[in-house]
Amino acid sequence: MDALYDHLIAPFAEFAFMQRALAGALMLSLSACPVGVFLMLRRMSLTGDAMAHAILPGAAVGFLLYGLEIVPMTLGGLAAGVIVALGAGAVSRLTIQKEDASMAAFYLISLALGVLIVSLRGSNVDLMHVLFGTVLALNNDALTLIGTITVVTLGSLAVFWRALVAECLDPLFLRSVSRLGPPVHFVFLALVVLNLVGGFQALGTLLSVGLMMLPAAAARFWTSRVEPMCLLAIVIGMASCISGLLLSYHASLPSGPAIILSAGAFYAVSILAGTRGILATRVRHASHRTA
Repeated sequence: MDALYDHLIAPFAEFAFMQRALAGALMLSLSACPVGVFLMLRRMSLTGDAMAHAILPGAAVGFLLYGLEIVPMTLGGLAAGVIVALGAGAVSRLTIQKEDASMAAFYLISLALGVLIVSLRGSNVDLMHVLFGTVLALNNDALTLIGTITVVTLGSLAVFWRALVAECLDPLFLRSVSRLGPPVHFVFLALVVLNLVGGFQALGTLLSVGLMMLPAAAARFWTSRVEPMCLLAIVIGMASCISGLLLSYHASLPSGPAIILSAGAFYAVSILAGTRGILATRVRHASHRTA
């Protein structure tokens, strides 16, 4: 029992920085994983990745003007994410280019611009902080921000739940019976940007989308219903954060990559052992052939 306590409980019980990291990571899982499920069901998974890169120039401008201050970097990232989302949407609607191509162009430009701006003032350490985050260095301001984003996200999902599900399953039906389609779409994009900004504080611009998408993709192999999928994604996200933080603590590994790799391990297990995974699918096919 002592060994179990030393390995699983003691790091969180004895060190305040581990407690803050755990609190921030769990709140991010509660908020970002359901948003990731809706991104996946809308076939917009790569949009989340593109938006994660898109917030970099705004965060970099906040860093250039105020240093590693949370509020300016957050507001800058939020503004940049909104500008890129609206810009990519406008290009796809006003030109012959599809939205995925315009989004890819905007995020590549944003990534290069953000790295350039950070390099103007900061060192390589600052650049690594912006790109990969510092979940072990979350302070009270960062936790307050992540907690606020979590409350806003859960409240918005509760209010727009039926419309979000309807738009995922049959957007033409939603537009035919309600005018909520376009507003719900923009509310959803705002939630994506908000959660990426919150994740940026802990995991950086490159990895924040990992905690949003990997638990959602893993949950898809276990159920086809939206509500259980969201709950399971949250559980997988929280388990990934706890195991990633413990792995980082005991093996002296970078905490952000350790969390995302833990989520990747859950995803790999789900591919093989999920009720809708490879093994279950092959067993069902074999049973049908036998019958």
